[in-house]
Amino acid sequence: MTEEQQKNMTRWRLILGTDSKALSGAAMGERESLMDAALAAIYDDTSGAGSAAGKGAGLGNSAPKLAKWLTDVRTFFPQDVVSVIQSDAIERKGLTKLLFEPETLKNVKPDISMVGTLMALKGQIPEKSKESARQLVREVVDEIMKRLEQDLRRAVTGALNKKLHTPIPNFSSTDWKQTINRNLKNYDRESKRLIPEKFYFFERSQKQKSWTVILDIDQSGSMADSIIYSSVMGSIFASMPALDTHVVAFDTEVTDLTELCRNDPVDMLFGVQLGGGTDINKSVSYCQELITNPRKTMFILISDLYEGGVRKGLLRRLLEMHEEGVKVITLLALSDAGKPDYDVNLGKEISKLGIACFACTPDRLPDLVAAAIKGSDLTAFEQKDKV
Repeated sequence: MTEEQQKNMTRWRLILGTDSKALSGAAMGERESLMDAALAAIYDDTSGAGSAAGKGAGLGNSAPKLAKWLTDVRTFFPQDVVSVIQSDAIERKGLTKLLFEPETLKNVKPDISMVGTLMALKGQIPEKSKESARQLVREVVDEIMKRLEQDLRRAVTGALNKKLHTPIPNFSSTDWKQTINRNLKNYDRESKRLIPEKFYFFERSQKQKSWTVILDIDQSGSMADSIIYSSVMGSIFASMPALDTHVVAFDTEVTDLTELCRNDPVDMLFGVQLGGGTDINKSVSYCQELITNPRKTMFILISDLYEGGVRKGLLRRLLEMHEEGVKVITLLALSDAGKPDYDVNLGKEISKLGIACFACTPDRLPDLVAAAIKGSDLTAFEQKDKV
């Protein structure tokens, strides 16, 4: 057997697990053996949570063993694979100790899926682990904040002040379109770089709130990713002097989370109650009361549209806001995932009202918000992101 054939056999042995008798002779070094044991603990045939036959018996009920397993997983597998294995550990083996023991929780790779799980089980997290859980959530929130904040701030500032510039330099307020257009003559073909002679900046000062932004967020369990991204978006909006931001969450009841979101998006996430019924109409009714200047208001409903309340009432309220001049946007999901599960029929009815209704990835948010503030047609977004 050639070296390449031996490597392929080892790979297949790791993929198929200990049940693959035909590959039982595959040669594995120390690294491959540790990888095999880490995978076997979750994926090999076992008799229940924390117990297993053969190599699947590696986790048991010992927190130190679980901590070592987490360390091995993070050592031998890429980050995206680690996220999948951690999720499977909870779903397939019921290893809630990943979330309940500080010594294991600190070894968990922070990701948006794990934050969703923490949100769903937050009432079961023991006091000794709450700070570790908050730290994990904060790491993910900070990562999303870094990803979105600069572009979102620039988009909003640019849309509000598209004709107003200032000589005072501020990187976050750079008008990149104007700067690039005015400096195209300075393009250096040899280095393939644009060397600006002058930068243009948007005027940042706002004497008063220019716009009201209302985020109305569905707390359904399936909306966990969207809730996480929405909390960060709400926090960014709330920190901008030009925007009067309201953040509302709903199931069958309505909760105003504006202050929590303004102070700390992590507090808001721990204030969310995942699961339960859904009364979108009731929530939209509450949000209508927050509108003082319809033509300077953006209302973003983030929901999978599985309405348990009054469907006709919901459509009537959305139409009322739309006809009064509110920029109404319905996001079926705000996540990096693929096509969301949503009420297709209700989505079509909302679209027929002339209201944008589609899923959106976080990276598209800045352009979407800027287009809405400018009064641009959102059809392009709807057609591109339609699900």
